[in-house]
Amino acid sequence: MTAYLLRRLLHAIPILIGVNLITFALFFVVNTPDDMARLHLGEKHVTADAIAGWKRAHGYDRPLLYAPEAGGLARFTETLFFQKSARLMVLDFGRADDGRDIGRDIRQRMGPSLAIAIPSLVLGLLTNITLALGIVFVRGSRLEHTAVFLAVLGMSISTLFYIIGAQYLLGKLLNLAPVSGWLDGWAGIKFLVLPLLVGVVSGIGSGVRWYRLLFLEEAGKDYVRTARAKGLAEGRVLSQHMLRNAAIPILTGVVAVIPLLFMGGLLTESFFAIPGLGSYTIDAIRSQDFSIVRAMVFLGAAMYLLGLLLTDVSYTLADPRVRLQ
Repeated sequence: MTAYLLRRLLHAIPILIGVNLITFALFFVVNTPDDMARLHLGEKHVTADAIAGWKRAHGYDRPLLYAPEAGGLARFTETLFFQKSARLMVLDFGRADDGRDIGRDIRQRMGPSLAIAIPSLVLGLLTNITLALGIVFVRGSRLEHTAVFLAVLGMSISTLFYIIGAQYLLGKLLNLAPVSGWLDGWAGIKFLVLPLLVGVVSGIGSGVRWYRLLFLEEAGKDYVRTARAKGLAEGRVLSQHMLRNAAIPILTGVVAVIPLLFMGGLLTESFFAIPGLGSYTIDAIRSQDFSIVRAMVFLGAAMYLLGLLLTDVSYTLADPRVRLQ
């Protein structure tokens, strides 16, 4: 197990380096610092002096990869690649274009994002699996066809509709929960009601449809027919046999949302005014703060690789037949 984890961690390093290089190329080669200056200054006819002043003020006046006028290691460290990209590999996110410490902002905003993402993930997973098992239990009936129709209808509706609908119906008309805002501690639980509800309900359509297909595939296998032949009740077959054997596909689907635990829901956090990483990214895009956007892109890639590693490890816990070599 230890050797496997070390190998996977070593495999992740080249991937992170590749993500870092691609991000660097997009921000500094395709979209040059001169282009950033023009976008940030917001003027049609920007003078060369104004561009040079903006680049100097934000640290974008260095060479890209090599500084021949510097001496020793400074030829490589006094470059845009080292100052703006290479430091990301050790989670040194640097400072935003307005001078803020990006690492400090991330630590402060991670809590609200996790407060929404983790309950949404757990509640959504339990809800979707329970409903999917119920649909498989009544397979072949009109109730199944109705449930599948509602699932397809639900996944066809935009998340934005659920957000606005919940804010208007539950927040404004019925006044059951605050429409937006945030408070730290237990006092902030009331601000989690609508975001959690939207997170769970908006994912029911696609989640139920996906898990239903998994369980229907398992329902036709030999071990299920054997369990039924032994006289086991259908509910026990579904919960104790099919669910256990479908654990690996379920874990594979869960890994796709691991980055959301840290990155937050972009739309949800923005519309509900939650100071998480999702709204942090949206605000950075609006203000054209390229340092924050680069940091969040890299952080998202790192979290996804971590999710893949955790998923592989969890396979051994879900199915003892799987051995990590």
